This record gives sequence, structure tokens and C-alpha cells, in this order.
Amino acid sequence: MAKKQIICISCPIGCNMIVKQYKNGNIDVTGNKCVRGEVYGTEEIMAPKRVVTAVVKTKSQLHPYVSVKTNKAILHKYIKSLLNVLYTMELDLPLKLGDVIINNFKNTNVDIVATKNILK
Repeated sequence: MAKKQIICISCPIGCNMIVKQYKNGNIDVTGNKCVRGEVYGTEEIMAPKRVVTAVVKTKSQLHPYVSVKTNKAILHKYIKSLLNVLYTMELDLPLKLGDVIINNFKNTNVDIVATKNILK
């Protein structure tokens, strides 16, 4: 049996939960005060995901970086490779809020988008 203590981030309560995964694959979540906690605890054991934020270089001296983020949570196993790609990029301006920087990263159905407007 694998056991993990986590704090739920699905709602403002922040429940302290214990998630157990048994050898037969069953998962037991305790300590949650709402249904979202059970879903979050199960996902944390089975396939943890995070929204990733970062900065990417631009070709502008006035605005040398632009902030970006994933448009939804991405599996934890892809985060390091995503950051490696982002930190080696250099973008042309202008950029608008929501412009897609990377489309469908590694076939995850997750896009990386600009989080602000930067004119030339």
C-alpha cells in the first residue's frame, strides 16, 4: 500500500488529506470535506497535474521577457521538458494576451499562451 499526506488545493478550505493506494489499485481518500477533495486526491496519486507559469525571452531590449502559462494543467511528467523548451525560446513581438506560444505540447492537448500584451 502506498500512502501520501497532501493538502487539497481544489477549494479554499485546504483540507489535510491522506490518500492510500492499495495493491489492487483501489484508492481511499480521507480527511476531505467536499467531493472535490476526493477527486483531487485520486488525481494526485494516479496522474498529478499542474498549471505551469514561466517567462520566455523576447527579441526586444525594452521588453526582454514575456510571461506565459499553460492553458490548463499538464501532467507532472512533462513539466521539466516544457520548461527546457520555454527557457531556450526567443519570441518576436508584438504579443497579445492569449497568443499561443506552443500549440498542443507533446500531444498533451495543452497550449502555452502569453499572459499579457507587449507591443513592439
